[in-house]
Amino acid sequence: MCTQIVRTIARTSPIGPWFRYDVDVARVLAHHFRMGPQLPRPSSSHPTRKPLTGRPKVVLGLVDEAQEFQRLQAEDAQSAAAESGLDLEVLYAENNAVVQIQQLYQVVHLPADSRPSVVIVHTVAGEGLERLARAAVRLGIGWILLGRRVAYLDELRRQQPKLPIGMIGADNLEIGRIQGRQFQALVPDGGLVLYIRGPADTSAARDRLAGVEEVCGRRIDLEILDGQWTEASGEEAISAWLALKQFQTSPPRVIGCQNDAMAVGARRALHTAAAKVPSLAKIPITGVDGLPAGGRSHVDQGTLAATVITPSNTGLAIRLVIQTLQGRASFPREQLSTPSSYPDLALLGAR
Repeated sequence: MCTQIVRTIARTSPIGPWFRYDVDVARVLAHHFRMGPQLPRPSSSHPTRKPLTGRPKVVLGLVDEAQEFQRLQAEDAQSAAAESGLDLEVLYAENNAVVQIQQLYQVVHLPADSRPSVVIVHTVAGEGLERLARAAVRLGIGWILLGRRVAYLDELRRQQPKLPIGMIGADNLEIGRIQGRQFQALVPDGGLVLYIRGPADTSAARDRLAGVEEVCGRRIDLEILDGQWTEASGEEAISAWLALKQFQTSPPRVIGCQNDAMAVGARRALHTAAAKVPSLAKIPITGVDGLPAGGRSHVDQGTLAATVITPSNTGLAIRLVIQTLQGRASFPREQLSTPSSYPDLALLGAR
């Protein structure tokens, strides 16, 4: 089915010639159709052609405007761009890899006088859109990934050492370690922890899981459930697990989620199930992101037991871009922000 779709796009889409030869895109499509979505409707977020202003232009590609952390990333970038004198355009991909490919292909292949100086992107696909990245760099456009560890960046940096090319993100391994310590504080005597991870093809999901496993050891029994960073996917993961009735013999001590959105969805699933099994409502749930009006607010209200605060990294990316374009510094291969537990681990253990 995927092959047929690729051929259809090749005949009908303005980016058809690129799809026809790109194995990476076929892989993205195959993953998407295994997960169930249909071909995307036209995106409401299109790249625009702007007249020259004499200022560098940066395009920021984000996953989905519905996600609170993604909106924070946009706001952080907009504030830094205004301070730095950059023109910034933000594109949301509706959590759809094909939509994002379409958007960024158009951006990269704008006429020379309308192209951005740099593309900063949080890719939907975990592989980091290598083909697009290579095309951008060949045309003199910098390429910065948010939270995606990929090997191809090293070759691009060797090819264009003066361009801003690298990865900016949170220290996801440390995020996982913090989550593991939170589990230990919540259930010091161990037990079953359901752990909802993000898409398994993303380095963020892999690194967070690795950090949790490093800390938890044998006393905590991790059972991995799959999510997609969304509230709906967190709710679906827990609802599906509850439908197996395993909780009757092996009740989970904690539900850990790799972001706050999935944690909120998981809480909703427990709330629904608690109408028949009231004890399910008492299971503590943890998340990651820790925004003031999001995860931290849920912790303060008691909806979540804990979260991990992960700072936005787009403002930092913009400031580093300016330094590189002005020749004041080389863009780093990788720069990670430092996460922290909310509440503090000592307070969490005392609860």
